[in-house]
Amino acid sequence: MTETHQFDVIIIGGGPGGYVAAIRAAQLGFSTAIIDKRARLGGTCLNVGCIPSKALLDSSEHYSLAAHSFSAHGIGLKDLTIDVPTMVGRKNKIVDELTRGIAGLMKKNKVQTFQGTGKLAGGMNVTVELEGGETQQLTAKRNILLATGSVSTQLPFAKVDGDKIISSTEALDLEAVPERLVIVGAGYIGLELGSVWNRLGSEVIFVEMLPRIVPFMDDDIAEALFRNLKKQGMTFHMNTKVAGIDVSAEKAHVKIILPDNTEQTIDCDKVLISIGRSPFTDGLGLETAGVELDERRRVKVDEHFNTTAPGISAIGDIIRGPMLAHKAEEEGVAWAELLAGKAGHVNYDAIPSVVYTWPEASSVGLTESEAREKHGDDVRVGKFTFVANGRAKAMGERDGFVKVIAGPRDILLGVHIFGPRASDMIAEATIVLEYGGTAEDIARTCHAHPTLSEALKEAALAVDGRVIHS
Repeated sequence: MTETHQFDVIIIGGGPGGYVAAIRAAQLGFSTAIIDKRARLGGTCLNVGCIPSKALLDSSEHYSLAAHSFSAHGIGLKDLTIDVPTMVGRKNKIVDELTRGIAGLMKKNKVQTFQGTGKLAGGMNVTVELEGGETQQLTAKRNILLATGSVSTQLPFAKVDGDKIISSTEALDLEAVPERLVIVGAGYIGLELGSVWNRLGSEVIFVEMLPRIVPFMDDDIAEALFRNLKKQGMTFHMNTKVAGIDVSAEKAHVKIILPDNTEQTIDCDKVLISIGRSPFTDGLGLETAGVELDERRRVKVDEHFNTTAPGISAIGDIIRGPMLAHKAEEEGVAWAELLAGKAGHVNYDAIPSVVYTWPEASSVGLTESEAREKHGDDVRVGKFTFVANGRAKAMGERDGFVKVIAGPRDILLGVHIFGPRASDMIAEATIVLEYGGTAEDIARTCHAHPTLSEALKEAALAVDGRVIHS
């Protein structure tokens, strides 16, 4: 039996973009429905991505500090052990608390939630396929928003089996530390999960077909991160292709082609496929509705998130731009405000990105090479190392630096940080970039002492050759 429900707006996808869009739409007075196939809202980010990975990064960092750093603080420990099930259980509890919080926000804002698979059904109609074969029919009076996110990209010749060949989802739920872990792909997801298991004692080996890790980041930051991760004991095969993966009863066997075209086989306990993510657009009924895709199978949208089908919009990982939760959230808010006749807008030049290794790496704005390509000799760069920062020295954190890039009229073009708490420090730079500020604005701003953020101020001073503490 099919039930029919009518709303002002219907949102397909309950990840950060979708649920934030639902909240803002409801705040603006729209009757709102949200559809998600998971039992818990939050999408990949909250259920099997950003949040659970950070929980395990935190747990593994505590262990690493206890094993390698506490003695320098006069703290002695004996018989240090690892309880992986407890770590995973803590991670699951955090996810459960946050997803229940999202469900509470839906109720608070009177957003009606439907668990099932949403599919465009012509016009302004959406069919929700429930478990058990039943369906519900939803009709939107104003707009349908597609916010279905992305899925892990798989190798065509080595499908994830959830046992020997795993994706990031399974890597968050391992019951024991693998003796040897091969990670295919050296992007931010692979590096973060590699850090977790490396700290806990796994031999981590990366296989990356590109010549460098994290290709979207500034060259200096990527190189510093690369050197540091190798110092931590991780192995990297760069410019290397995976030719095949065979699985036996006990091991996985990864065949690789090295830069000199010689072949090698790496035997390991687990293979993590981490070669990126792809827009999730299958099964949405896009063709029937007249929603067009681009050459990368992303939904085509205009500057107001409108697709090629009237009344249907899209945000997040399924459209152009970085696949980041906070980018999707900003688009969700902008979509709702534009629908309400307000000035919704996303500044894509001021979206920060972070790699949550330790030390962390963060970036916002143009890299140095991008800035020089665009502005030539008008680009000036200032750097300051954390080894000269009092708070970092007190923390025992000597690695890393801040890099500030300024262009014509001293306008801030980009900031790149490799060091402790870089993920938190990048927010200040993002604010200055957002309002069109200058390196001088950062340099003239009083920063509390002693703090890590003083390194940003010093790097801004260095743009004009006025660095104080180096």
